[in-house]
Amino acid sequence: MTAHPHAYRPADRVRRQADFDRVYQARFYAADQTLVVQGCANGVARTRLGLSISRRVGNAVLRNRWKRIIREVFRRHRAEWPSGLDLVVRPRRGADPVFSCVEQSLPRLVHRLHRQLRSAPP
Repeated sequence: MTAHPHAYRPADRVRRQADFDRVYQARFYAADQTLVVQGCANGVARTRLGLSISRRVGNAVLRNRWKRIIREVFRRHRAEWPSGLDLVVRPRRGADPVFSCVEQSLPRLVHRLHRQLRSAPP
């Protein structure tokens, strides 16, 4: 049995602390009223997602709702995005976890971040 082509597998995740640190040190980000997306090139043929959902966002139920929504939007739209990026996504303080808002925000921010990375000097 083969995996669904849009599945969210462990290889699609930023999991190591060193990878998160590399994204934070790159200092490339895009933000709007819903999300903040930080990213950098990863040298791999796929775009990977890391989540940083602080306790300041709310209780466990609210944090898990953010995670589910962001993962689902990533899963649905990553085929349209450039490959070879590590993304760390976090919600803006005070934003509500509404699927339609995240679905509008995340793809736009990923493309904006990719344009920054392409125009950055090596």
